[in-house]
Amino acid sequence: MINIFEMNAQEYNEKLAEALKKVSEIQAPEWAEYVKSSPSKERPIDDPDFWYKRTASILRQIYKNNSVGVNRLRTKYGSKKNRGMKPEKFKKAGGKIIRTILQQTDKAGFTEIFKGKHAGRKLTQKGKEFLEGIK
Repeated sequence: MINIFEMNAQEYNEKLAEALKKVSEIQAPEWAEYVKSSPSKERPIDDPDFWYKRTASILRQIYKNNSVGVNRLRTKYGSKKNRGMKPEKFKKAGGKIIRTILQQTDKAGFTEIFKGKHAGRKLTQKGKEFLEGIK
């Protein structure tokens, strides 16, 4: 078994995204090609593999932080909004994409709802084995 933190994060996420394409429960919904990922973005997402890359990134964040909620992930994937002449302002990412991805990973058995001090989602044993099995 390889430690996830020994690999470069970008390389690991790309390999994990390729592995997630083979999981039948994780599919991009038809509305995903028409929405923006955040109110700070001007255009919809161009990358055809965005859904799998974002899912890989979210799973890695859950592995790294033990339990993560939607609100913390919205903050992580947020960015600054260009407001013309006014100063830029930080905007959180949209929650629909993140919630849908977490629901799909729940259905696949990789995550489960965790109610504790830091409520959110945490990895199941199947999810940990899947993430650690990526080489």
